[in-house]
Amino acid sequence: MVNPHSGKKQSLQILKSVKPLFDSAQMDLRIIETASAGHAKEVAERLDFAEYDGFLALGGDGTFHEVVNGMFGRRDGQKIPIGIIPGGSGNSFLHDLGLVDPITATKAIISGGTRFVDTAKIVTKNTVLYSINLIGWGLVTDVGKRAEQLRWLGPRRYTVSSIVEIFLKKNRNATLVIDDTTFVDNYTFIVACNSVHVGKGMKMAPKAKLDDGLIDLIVVESDITRRRLLSVLPKLFDGSHIEEPEVKYYQAAAFSLITDTEDILNIDGEMIGNTPIDVKMLKNAVELFA
Repeated sequence: MVNPHSGKKQSLQILKSVKPLFDSAQMDLRIIETASAGHAKEVAERLDFAEYDGFLALGGDGTFHEVVNGMFGRRDGQKIPIGIIPGGSGNSFLHDLGLVDPITATKAIISGGTRFVDTAKIVTKNTVLYSINLIGWGLVTDVGKRAEQLRWLGPRRYTVSSIVEIFLKKNRNATLVIDDTTFVDNYTFIVACNSVHVGKGMKMAPKAKLDDGLIDLIVVESDITRRRLLSVLPKLFDGSHIEEPEVKYYQAAAFSLITDTEDILNIDGEMIGNTPIDVKMLKNAVELFA
């Protein structure tokens, strides 16, 4: 599944560079280009898996997100291993696997080795979604929305958007339930991560593991100042932000977020779903070539 619109729109060029590797390994590919948003999800949901050994996605985190949600939406319950070849601007999840180079990722697929990773099941008022990377609310959602408007900046859009939204800093009241403990407070943002990395290599959740059955929550309450937010921002790239006093770090098997209004979420970089949500980790729910 090739998303020609991912990242810097280089997926078709990347395909040309990796296809000879599959040909040399005598692997047959059926290549489908995504025609619109949701196309990868639709194919993963309806394709006859009996004819295939794996489902490969050449694109970014959004394409991977669609494939996973498509597989979980299948009526027959079937799943096959997923292979990801990076073609997006962030490729956050693949940073955890050390597969950010398309050739390296392709060789991992050809080798045939697989591993199982966790997935977050998100129940909203109207639908069920699945996340492989992150669930963001508050400032993180604001950054994601602004980054969509600045796609022409490429990977830099995340940094630029973060700085802009810090200056516009909004606080929101919410009830956060982590496993069996309830917190009621005003928050700047809450991010729940399955993987260490978000955006372009930022170590948002440095303690996260892809297969521990836990989701890592980074919680920043509203009392942090704009100046402090700006000073903490660079620390996202080495994970040292979690040592700051305004940052709380939790690991949990489940959590719920109830807000005063129905706020849109940032799920795997996509602006989808609304609060309130109940989230449960599904341990080793997806098989990946890695």
